Amino acid sequence: MMKKKVAAIVLGIMFCAGLTAGCGQKQTDQANVETTKQDNAETTKQDNDVAGNSEEEKNEETAQENEVTGTIDDIKDFMFVVTDENDTPYSFTFEEKPEGLESVNNGDTVTVKYTGTISEVDPFEGEVLSVEKTK
Repeated sequence: MMKKKVAAIVLGIMFCAGLTAGCGQKQTDQANVETTKQDNAETTKQDNDVAGNSEEEKNEETAQENEVTGTIDDIKDFMFVVTDENDTPYSFTFEEKPEGLESVNNGDTVTVKYTGTISEVDPFEGEVLSVEKTK
């Protein structure tokens, strides 16, 4: 009977010690994660400055007007898809309908003027300036 009590007390003490050690470790890990995030942010900023890619230059790149010509495949209330001559589809999203979008239909060949970057896999980040039907 005495052995059971001693065993129970020893197991209880070990359990409490394990909980205390585990909780203390989580706090240390969280502090390490925050420090690592700050270090990564500083390194990225330094790399961008060294490469000459300051925030101002990035904003200028996205503000530059670009255009793509292709066939309009899908028009919705908040986006449209244009497929270029290489059969690469590009999705353009917008909050307000861009100039000229109301005058084109699915299947029309159009030239889209925009700022930002387009990708066939990443979401569109920029602004659609105009959509013009080509002949």
